[in-house]
Formats: sequence, structure tokens, C-alpha cells
Amino acid sequence: MAGGRRQKLDKVAQENGAGAAKPAVAGEAAAVVADPAGRAPKPEAPGEPEPNYLPPGGCAPPDPAALGAGQKVPVHHEYTVRALVLQGGGALGSYQAGVLQGLVEAGIQPNWVAGISIGALNAAVIAGNAPERRVEQLRAFWEYICQQPWLPSLLPYELLAESATHWPDPLRVWFDGIEAARAVFEGQRGFFQPRPWPSLLERHAGPANASYYDTGPLKSTLERFVDFDRINAAHQEMRVSVGAVNVRTGNFAYFDNTRRKLRAEHFMASGALPPGFPAVEIDGEFYWDGGLVSNTPLSEVLTAQPRRDALIFQVDLWSARGKLPHNLLDVAERQKDIQYSSRTRTITDYMGEQQNYRRMLSEVMALVPQAQRDNDWYRKAAEYACDARRNVIQLIYRDKTFEGNAKDYQFGLLTMNEHWTSGLDDIRETLKHPEWLAMPTHERPFITHDIHRGNGHHDVMAVAKPSA
Repeated sequence: MAGGRRQKLDKVAQENGAGAAKPAVAGEAAAVVADPAGRAPKPEAPGEPEPNYLPPGGCAPPDPAALGAGQKVPVHHEYTVRALVLQGGGALGSYQAGVLQGLVEAGIQPNWVAGISIGALNAAVIAGNAPERRVEQLRAFWEYICQQPWLPSLLPYELLAESATHWPDPLRVWFDGIEAARAVFEGQRGFFQPRPWPSLLERHAGPANASYYDTGPLKSTLERFVDFDRINAAHQEMRVSVGAVNVRTGNFAYFDNTRRKLRAEHFMASGALPPGFPAVEIDGEFYWDGGLVSNTPLSEVLTAQPRRDALIFQVDLWSARGKLPHNLLDVAERQKDIQYSSRTRTITDYMGEQQNYRRMLSEVMALVPQAQRDNDWYRKAAEYACDARRNVIQLIYRDKTFEGNAKDYQFGLLTMNEHWTSGLDDIRETLKHPEWLAMPTHERPFITHDIHRGNGHHDVMAVAKPSA
């Protein structure tokens, strides 16, 4: 019957103990698998052998290494792709660093990280460091940029920050307002700095200078905390994809280490949100923040070909759901939430529906007699049919009661640590349900889980079995 190839592989995996695998414990090393994209870049040096390309479309077979050759493996190793998908959200981005820490504690190492805006900067630090140093370097990066360059001793900050955690909301709003105001007027160390006022009045400043802030310091900061040689040389260990929008054409583009050499500028372009930050030039074209078009790179991971079984940790910084606004400040905050959440739920539901249709097509194709399969229509259908299974673990930052419209540019150390802790708490709570990491069934090939949605489980769509 349909899905025979995959069912045989599943049977082999179960006999080898994969079906009884337990989730990894803290500190357990994750296995390195082949390039999750399924395609290697063409060699640049002459004389190197041409790589073996997988089919350009359709569904790739499961990686035998992921199934465990005669040995028990952690359940998340059954997936060929283990992706970390990071949304944009400015100062809220340390939430994603907390999630990464929790994954490392559980022995789960992604082999694909995709990001937009601040998610792209986090992706650079993650991919640009050895697995055992990623949390340490993320912490150092965030502590470095979450300080203002001017008058750091203007207030007894450490004493105020320590006590502010216990303040009532009105006082905390006041304290955070000071931090946000300093970011506006002073910038952030190693990240961005305000341009001189006269330069803002220039009519022909050019795309690289037409902004309120100069992000030149960010290049040095990225080169300090990121090993770009590692990102480009280890693409088979970890794929990296960051999104930006071409200022001239308005088209969305992904910079991917399986297709090109990545530099600091590619990650800066993904976070160049106008009019605050200037466009970044890459190969003669200028790019802005990918969040202008889509603030989450989930679709890039889900549509990659050939399609593979994937466990995706989708870490969002904006929640589409929220309270009705009661004043103009509430309106501004709610507008950001809706705009930058990028219809994440809609994308997930749509991609799940598409995957289920592909699964049904593969079931129907299995009914075609072998003698009738040698024709163009069958081969064309094979490009669209796929029985790959996807498990999306959704983690969405939840606002604190005292946060407001400035939450995405309030880079104070206190709030950075709070966001980090929120991410760590959410992933720890999620991983208390190891059954959520299990491979989806053939009848339900696309599922999502979210710790904040009641029972944490949501089947996007089920493929109904035909009656006998």
C-alpha cells in the first residue's frame, strides 16, 4: 500500500530501538548529520570532485544515520533536520538565547538555524561558535550590547536594577523608560550610535547613510563574537539562513551558507530596519531588514527541497494575540505585535495543509500500476508528492505587565536577563513533555506544540484513511 518505502524504514528503525528512544539528558552530545538542505554547494576550487546532488524536488528518504544503525538514539535524532527558527524583535531577542540554553542543557543541537533581524544576529553567534561555547558567547554578546556608551555610571545602575525586580509596575515603567530613552539618545555599545544632527538634514546622504543611527559598530562586534570561517566551512554541520529585502526591487532574499560565503554584512542587512538603521550593501545591492516583508523564516525551512523529516523549534518574539488597546500608547504597542508576528499561525496552518496534500498525493500515486509510471505526468506528480513529517515546537514570548511600546528597543541589562530567563523557563517546561518530540504519524504528518496553548498540542490537519 502507500508509503511502503517509509513504512519499511520505520519498521527497521523500531527494530533497531529508535521507537523506544528516550529524550536526551542534559549534556548529551548531539550527533552531526549531513547537510539538512540535502544539497552541497558547488566546489570553488578547480579539480575537486563534483558533489552528489539529491533530487531537486519531491521528498528525500530519511537519513539512515538519523534512524540509528543498530543502536538506540535520542528521539530527536530521528529527524534529519533539527531547525531553530528565530523571529525578529530587537531587544526581545535574548528570549531566544534562553531557549538555546535550554536546548543545549537537553542535549539538543540544531543543524539548521534561520533568523530574521535580531534572530539573524543570534543565528550568527550560534553558528559561529563551537557547540560547547554557544551559550557562553551568546551571554557575552548580549551583555556587551546591552550597555550604553555614554556615562555608564550616571546612576548606581547595579543597585537600582537589583531592586527594580521587586518594584510595582508604575516604578518599573519609569525605570524602563529611562533605559529606552538612553537607547534613543545614546545608542547601544557595539551596536548602533546616533548620527550627528546636521547629517540627518542632508538631501543626498545615500542609502548607506540615510538613517538616524550608524550601525558601523555592529560589524566589529559580530567579528568579535562570531567565527565566520566556521559558519562557511561547517555548512554540513549547521546550515545558516538569514532573510533580508532588496531595497531596489522589494524582493525578499535569503543569504544561506550552503549557497554563498556569509560575512558580517549579510547578518547586518537582515537587521537593518529603516529609518533607524541604514541599508547594507552586498554585491552592489542594498538590503533592509527582512521583517519588512516577513519577520519569521519558518516558510524557508518548510519549503526547502528535497523535503525531509524535520523537528523545528520556532521561537517568536511577538504574539498575535493580545488585549484591546485603551490609549494611543497601547495602540502603538498592539500595532507592533500584530505587524511583526507575521501571521505565524496562518503560515503554520497553511504549510501543514500543504504537507498533508503532498502526503495524500503520495498515497494516490502508490495505487498507480508499475507499468503505467513511466510517463511525464507521473514524474511531475512525484516532484510534488512527499510523505516527510514535520513537528513544529512553538515558543512565543509573553509580555510582562509593565512592558509597553518601547520593549523592542529597551536594551537594559535587567530586561535582557528577564527575557533570557523567560526563554529558558519556556523551553524547560516544553521539554518536560518528551512525547512532543516524537515523530508525527503518517496519518498526521504535520503537528505543532505550544506550551502556552492549553494542552500544548495542535494537529494542523489529519490525512483521513480511506475506508475498506
